[in-house]
Amino acid sequence: MNKFILIISAILFASCKNETNSNVANATEKELSGKELFEGKGNCIACHQPEQKIIGPSIQEIATIYKAKKASIALFLQEKSEPIVDPSQYEIMKTNFSITKSMSDEELKALEKYMIGFSK
Repeated sequence: MNKFILIISAILFASCKNETNSNVANATEKELSGKELFEGKGNCIACHQPEQKIIGPSIQEIATIYKAKKASIALFLQEKSEPIVDPSQYEIMKTNFSITKSMSDEELKALEKYMIGFSK
């Protein structure tokens, strides 16, 4: 009888632990920061650096221009607005819209907030 209770207790403990881990994973996904999106899922870091132009303009340049023009980076990333920073690079950027268009509104807002933080 004691073994039976021990086995049931172990099963209940294991199932509670899995549910907790699942809830933590879901919360972490929802709370993804703009920086994590920029460097991870969005792969923006491959072309944009904080203060230096490599393939694309720096985050600082993008943020400063978008903030000054009161424009939305999120709308641009959804292809719902025209490029305003460096239109000559638009064709290169278009290849990444498949990634940014698959992002949720919350992810795009987090990404935009992160980038605007670099504005002068």
